[in-house]
Amino acid sequence: MTGRSSARVSRRGKQHAAPTDTCEVFTGNLAIPRFELPQWVREYGVVAGVTGRGGGFDLNLWSRDSVGSVMTRWRTLKQTLGAPFPTAVVSHQRHGDAVATVAHRTDGLVIRDGFDGHATLVPGVMLLVTVADCVPVYLVHPPSGALALLHAGWRGIAGGILARGVERLADLARADVADIVMHCGVSICGQCYEVGPEVIEGVTGRPAGRPGLLDLRATLLRQGEALGIRQATSSGWCTVHHPDRFYSYRRSGGASGRMVAYLGRPLA
Repeated sequence: MTGRSSARVSRRGKQHAAPTDTCEVFTGNLAIPRFELPQWVREYGVVAGVTGRGGGFDLNLWSRDSVGSVMTRWRTLKQTLGAPFPTAVVSHQRHGDAVATVAHRTDGLVIRDGFDGHATLVPGVMLLVTVADCVPVYLVHPPSGALALLHAGWRGIAGGILARGVERLADLARADVADIVMHCGVSICGQCYEVGPEVIEGVTGRPAGRPGLLDLRATLLRQGEALGIRQATSSGWCTVHHPDRFYSYRRSGGASGRMVAYLGRPLA
């Protein structure tokens, strides 16, 4: 059974209802803005969230800013996440379906290449993906503590990244898919994502003769249900509707910065 946050937004960005605890809430400060899932801390003992755009906290690895400036922000994020997470893992993403396994802790920031998702059983590892409209998909298997974090744009969704991530997590934890919990995080919403017919066909498998709106999070929820996931939620935040809080690639015409979604189980 899938569930959705009660936060709804208008085309002008006015928020009609406050986010519930199934939605990300503001954490941290204006210098290092973060939005986290309080329910996941309480119920699963994991830290799950995403950075915001306040204070110019752009984490785009391909930014026009100097390498020193960008890496200083990444080190600041790593320090903010703190001692419970000696390892942080990110990848140069390809909008594909490749999901890597993180088998052990390595002190510091690890930058891989070619993966759009990570899975781990190891406490103290913070999994990271960069986003600016695409959906960060958080997966947790509470009985084992196994985690996976996916970067799901339309190409990844069409390519089956959710199925790949769920399969990797289930194999890693020797888990029943029905025991995996999923959250579709901060991203562009279905009211704002107008795409061509080839994208609609690629994601939904249905013929489309004209451009239309596509809801990536709703698509992922349906895919998750088909895979056997029984507990799933979806964020009420939209990157386009809330320009003061989040970066949006589409809203900026490709000039946007990047946010980082994160998921990890802290060391005891």
